[in-house]
Amino acid sequence: MKKNNKKLLFWMPRILGIIFILFLMMFSLDVFELRLTGWQIVMGLLMHNIPTLFLLIILIISWKHEIVGGIVFILAGVFYIIMLTMQPTFEWYMLAWSAIIAGPSLLTGVLFFINWRKKRHYRIELKK
Repeated sequence: MKKNNKKLLFWMPRILGIIFILFLMMFSLDVFELRLTGWQIVMGLLMHNIPTLFLLIILIISWKHEIVGGIVFILAGVFYIIMLTMQPTFEWYMLAWSAIIAGPSLLTGVLFFINWRKKRHYRIELKK
């Protein structure tokens, strides 16, 4: 594999993970529309960002252990789709909406998994 392709494969899931986490954090900014006190805004931001903080921790772990990112980001995307379909007001057209959130998560997980497989394959090749 060319050196540029290795670098791209290394950085793509990490950059996409950062962008995805920032995108999810953007949804918590709705607490500023309400007329809340400073402490209520801080608590609202914290509550809205618990899943995002979890993904941030996973991204940090995945920086070195790609398999963790591969598994967790894929599970996060699947979990979001399952939770969406379990809503009582679920309509089938909402699956297209879920691609906005589940899609980047699934793609990030797949890229981490591919990166892990390539590194593993490279290590096996060196041992031969």
